[in-house]
Amino acid sequence: MPDAAHARPKATLFLKDISMGSSDMLRQALERAAVPGVLSDGTPVRMLAHGAAAAIARQSGASLRQAEIAALELGLVPERYLRNFATLDCAGQARLLRARVALVGLGGLGGHILEGLARMGVGHIRIADHDVFEATNLNRQLLATQAELGMPKADAAARRVAQVNPAVELDVWRDRLEGQDFARFYAGVDVAVDALGGVAFRPVAEAGAAAAGAPLIAASVAGWTAMVATALPGERGLAGTFFPNGRSAATPAEDVLGCQPPALLVAAGLVLSEAVRLALGQPPRLGGPHGRMAVVDLSSVSLDRLSLRG
Repeated sequence: MPDAAHARPKATLFLKDISMGSSDMLRQALERAAVPGVLSDGTPVRMLAHGAAAAIARQSGASLRQAEIAALELGLVPERYLRNFATLDCAGQARLLRARVALVGLGGLGGHILEGLARMGVGHIRIADHDVFEATNLNRQLLATQAELGMPKADAAARRVAQVNPAVELDVWRDRLEGQDFARFYAGVDVAVDALGGVAFRPVAEAGAAAAGAPLIAASVAGWTAMVATALPGERGLAGTFFPNGRSAATPAEDVLGCQPPALLVAAGLVLSEAVRLALGQPPRLGGPHGRMAVVDLSSVSLDRLSLRG
C-alpha cells in the first residue's frame, strides 16, 4: 500500500470532476487548515481538526466525502480517522472512502456491521431492510431502542449513520428484496454483505451477488455459535454449503437456538474485518481461494475453519 507521500500527486486526478477553480480552492483551503497531529504509535502527521473538512466542503461546493478524500491525497488525516492509522495509511483510508458496500439486513448483525463500516469510513453504503423494530429485537440489535419500536429499521439506520459519520453516502432500500432484486441490489459494489435473519432468502442472496459479480460475505448466528464465510462470484458460500438444493433439509439451528449478543458481536466483527480487507483490494480470509469458513463456538471458546467445498 503506497504511503501518503506517494498519494499526493493523485489529488489532481481525483479533483478533475470539480471545476478547476473549485478544486484549487479546495486544495488550498485544506492545506491552510492543516495542524500537527500524532498517531497512536507516536508518529507525527498533518491532520485536519474535527469539523474542518465539513466547513471547507461547504465553502468549496464539494461533498464531505470528496473533501476527506482530497485531504488524504494531500497527506492530511481527518482527525476522526487518526486511530485507523498506522494499520491504514492515507491511500488506504482514501480507498475505503471510495469503496462501495451493499448490506442487506439491518437487525442484530446488520446494525453492528453498518456501525463499523461507517466508523471505518467506507464512503458508499447501500442498505436494505423492509422490517420494523419489535420488542424482541431489544436484546441484541444496536439500532433498536425503546423509542424506535414500531419504526422502520432502514430509517433508524439512516439517522444513525448521519450521526456517526456524515461523510458516508447512503443508498437506502426500504422494500423487501426477493428473487432478482438481490442482483440489482448488489450491482456495482465492491463488497456484498448478507446479514439477513433466518435462512429463507440466503440462497437467492448468494445467487444475486454471484450474478452481480460481487464477493459476498455472509454470517449466521445460532445460540452461542457464529459462522462467517465469503463467496467469490461462482464459488460456494454459506448458503450453498448448508442449502445445496436451495432449501434446508431440517429446521435451521439459528431459528431454534436464538441469537445471543456475544456470538452476534463476534460474527459482526468477522464480517466487518473481511469487508474492510476486500474493500482495500486484499484477498479474503474466510472463503475464496482458501475455501474455508470460520465457526466460533463461545460455549467452548473454540475457533474452527471448515471446508466450503463439500
